[in-house]
Amino acid sequence: MKSLIRLATLFVCIFFSIVTNAQVKKYAPANAHAHNDYEHPIPFYTAYNAGFGSIEADVFPANGVLVVAHSKKEIQPQLTLKALYLEPLLKELSADTSRRVKLLVDIKEEYKIVLPWLVQELEPLRQYLSTEHNGNRLTILISGTRPPPGEYNNYPGYILFDDDLKLQHSSEQWNRVGLVSLPFPKLSQWKGEENINRRDKRTVRHTIDSVHSAGKPIRFWAAPDTELSWKLQMKLHADLIGTDKINELASFLQKKER
Repeated sequence: MKSLIRLATLFVCIFFSIVTNAQVKKYAPANAHAHNDYEHPIPFYTAYNAGFGSIEADVFPANGVLVVAHSKKEIQPQLTLKALYLEPLLKELSADTSRRVKLLVDIKEEYKIVLPWLVQELEPLRQYLSTEHNGNRLTILISGTRPPPGEYNNYPGYILFDDDLKLQHSSEQWNRVGLVSLPFPKLSQWKGEENINRRDKRTVRHTIDSVHSAGKPIRFWAAPDTELSWKLQMKLHADLIGTDKINELASFLQKKER
């Protein structure tokens, strides 16, 4: 009898393992991330109207406001985070009550200045902001030059952090991590122009699975921006697919969605 019970238990475990592994994660434009979005001819709206679920903007503090630019020499005073992203988000989230989006704020310098200013500029959007306890419709993720985990509690709960797995966290600090972003070239030098080799594929798969086991979503930056790369990331269950090719990735994901 005990042998039969063990056999039945083993069968059930195998069955559910097969079912689980057979499940395919469905991808849509909501899984797309607009890398350096502000460099497009029409910032925010190109990605937002394409259905992207995540949008990235680099910021600097300048003259009392946050300005969007890739480098300090490219700063233009009129290109503020408020004008390019926060005001459009307020307008669109007010109009579309089902839309969800992540805004990844990549701080280029002086996080101790930038974060208090960001908190002030986010005030009109407070009703839409996610926290670690409440998955609301707008998630703010802090990337780039960010505070160490020991300082996370210095900021409101709706300020979540993009992590690179370089620093240790307590369980409480880890709860403030909303995303893990890792450099693809550290895992593989694959260019996305032919099939990836088995060793690199295993490395990427293990990395994704490890982050998922820690309870967090993952994206890669500097991954090949090709259809073959998008397919690989989807096959291995990366949560966000980053791109500079907004229209191309949107079209690709819309076809996958059908």
